[in-house]
Amino acid sequence: MRASNVLGIIYASAYDEHISEMTSVRASGSIPFGGRYRLIDFPLSDMVDCGITAVGVSTKSNYRSLMDHLGSGKPWDLSRKNEGMTILPPFDLAGNGGANRTRLEALQGLMNYISHSKKEYILLADANVVANLNYEAIIDGHIKSGADITICYKHGVKPNLPNIMTFTLDGEKITKVLVNENDKAEKDYSLNILVLRKALLERLVNAATAAGATDFERDVIAANVDTLFLRGEKINDFACTIDSLKTYYEVSMKLVQGGYKELFKKDLPIYTKVRDNMPAIYGIGAKAANSLIADGCIIKGTVENSILFRGVYVAEGAVVRNSVVMQDSYISENSKLNCAVLDKNVVIKPNKKLSGADTCPLYIAKDSTV
Repeated sequence: MRASNVLGIIYASAYDEHISEMTSVRASGSIPFGGRYRLIDFPLSDMVDCGITAVGVSTKSNYRSLMDHLGSGKPWDLSRKNEGMTILPPFDLAGNGGANRTRLEALQGLMNYISHSKKEYILLADANVVANLNYEAIIDGHIKSGADITICYKHGVKPNLPNIMTFTLDGEKITKVLVNENDKAEKDYSLNILVLRKALLERLVNAATAAGATDFERDVIAANVDTLFLRGEKINDFACTIDSLKTYYEVSMKLVQGGYKELFKKDLPIYTKVRDNMPAIYGIGAKAANSLIADGCIIKGTVENSILFRGVYVAEGAVVRNSVVMQDSYISENSKLNCAVLDKNVVIKPNKKLSGADTCPLYIAKDSTV
């Protein structure tokens, strides 16, 4: 099947409030990740890689940083006269104050955009899922199976987020859907990646709206488990849902523990906004081991098991271990960092010792001086 007959929709702000440390100044889709990327780069690149040429990005709040990152969509070849990428601010539905509080409200606000599309199918995805998936195979599997809705799922402990669906399956067929299940045992849980016909989505959303429903997962998906063929697509590849600062740190550390090769595949490249910069510079006596260090960095101290974004400076005598240091931050002489997440443009003064823990990383907000 040609994926050019598919409209992509990405929720860029679905769970902002659950990563509040990092989303006070940005949408969750624009959270920096992996040394040079943003979270939204992953679903957006996967859509482009499979041939999708029309993508709508649904936003909620704090989306200035997201707009700056996405621009016209040129890095993803989505800067086009026809179709391409469209940023969709929240539609002010009656009584919600201009912000989409739920996924169903977001879809209600997007109905005009969706109904004007000539595509036959819709692919829905969240921006807080770090994965590099073959969407073409997922779409083909959906069509060949004759399913009404295909939902990608992962087996494990479900993320600590509201309205996450867990499934009981008979082969590929989803026979039971639970929402907000409290059991902490490993389950088959939704990655919030769905494929369905555009006409079916319109019918389901319009019916839910007419009935006064408020919840997409419970009132649209779970309510139709007996009337629709809901198909599960199990994802065995690297796929992690960011539900907190803790999981952001854990997933970042997975990259330096071997996950980088699992996530970044030659046949499925991840695209991002280009920032021309010089290569990283290592001073005499600098030490770097088991780390991801982006271009533009200057390393004169020691970096171990860490991720450094573009333009980070590590001065002589400074030690950075088990940490994530975002763009243009400055680590001064003889300072030491361990289990820390530094947002953009942070300055650590000389001789500071800052440490969190694996289970509770230290976070330093954007533009801070410590």
